[in-house]
Amino acid sequence: MTTTSKPSRLPANPRFSSGPCSKRPGWSPDALKGALTGRSHRSKEGKARLALAIEKTRALLGLPDGYHVGIMPGSDTGAFEAAMWSLLGPRGVDVLAWEAFGKIWVVDILRELKIENARALEADYGVLPDLSAVDFSRDVVFTWNGTTAGVRVPNGDWIPDDREGLTLVDATSAIFAQPIDWSKTDVVTYSWQKVLGGEGAHGVLILSPRAVERLESHVPRWPLPKLFRLTKKGKLDAAIFEGETINTPSMLCVEDYLDALGWAEGVGGLKGLMARADANARVLFDWVARTPWVANLAVDPATWSNTGVCLKVVDPEITALPEAEQAKFAKRIVSRLEAEGAALDFGSYRDAPGGLRVWTGATVETADVEALTPWLDWAFAEEKAAL
Repeated sequence: MTTTSKPSRLPANPRFSSGPCSKRPGWSPDALKGALTGRSHRSKEGKARLALAIEKTRALLGLPDGYHVGIMPGSDTGAFEAAMWSLLGPRGVDVLAWEAFGKIWVVDILRELKIENARALEADYGVLPDLSAVDFSRDVVFTWNGTTAGVRVPNGDWIPDDREGLTLVDATSAIFAQPIDWSKTDVVTYSWQKVLGGEGAHGVLILSPRAVERLESHVPRWPLPKLFRLTKKGKLDAAIFEGETINTPSMLCVEDYLDALGWAEGVGGLKGLMARADANARVLFDWVARTPWVANLAVDPATWSNTGVCLKVVDPEITALPEAEQAKFAKRIVSRLEAEGAALDFGSYRDAPGGLRVWTGATVETADVEALTPWLDWAFAEEKAAL
């Protein structure tokens, strides 16, 4: 067999985790020196920092007038479940699932909320469900970018402007990396720990005017825990979207998020962030195109993620192995490169098919992705030779 020499150059930053993701280039704990540690988030200064995070988010994303931005507990999951618990119920629901987190929303809607007239439109890892089958007279729940499959919706053209139901979008690994047409969305959620490389436990909830109208006209038939309550006396709890929070946030994490937003402004804003993610992903796509042992898990190139790129081993000698052994083979590639300090935390998600998942979001440097690919070739060759 062809031998592959061990590379001599390591990525300067070997962090390719899909969450929490790599910090921005040049980050150090000095970025947190101004954090309001030991101060109340309800103080004048605390509210000002939270409000600044909201306003910088609004400006960076270019949100239309009338859209509300709130900081939520529980990361993206907390923000998205707060939206589902508060908004769903008046209409039937179509929930789309083609990877692990979409399947969690299916469980929430069908088993926990037990919504009548709910449909799950599902697909295997690597492909999208039939988007033409979605009924927009119902509420529609989906992930914009399937974090654990590396499969994204190509755009929002399949969502009609005159829809009757609401669209609830989990965009945690799409936001700041992929274009989102805000006119097609009524709820968008994400977490700080993804594309901007922030810390976990905090989520962001974005509501359209149509979502606010639903909140103020609909009383859910199930109990709402405090962490999910978005209204007060039948009206939107505006304080959540002006610099207050439902419970206590980490002011260290708030400062870190503000630092990331400032960095994002300095690299060209939203367009700059998307260009960085595209450039990083392109390095992997080009490598896959010339590398016979690996393929993108996403089948249609129009659906290839530019953040969490999921890869499968397609070498015939490996695919002839039992499925469990194929998964172990991929894990050995991961372990070998972690031991070398070449790449960290880039194995496939625990519920996904065995393979590799390399984060290529904006906080990753393109040069580090370029340095990674020879290591992947070397690790594959070493593991195959050891069979």
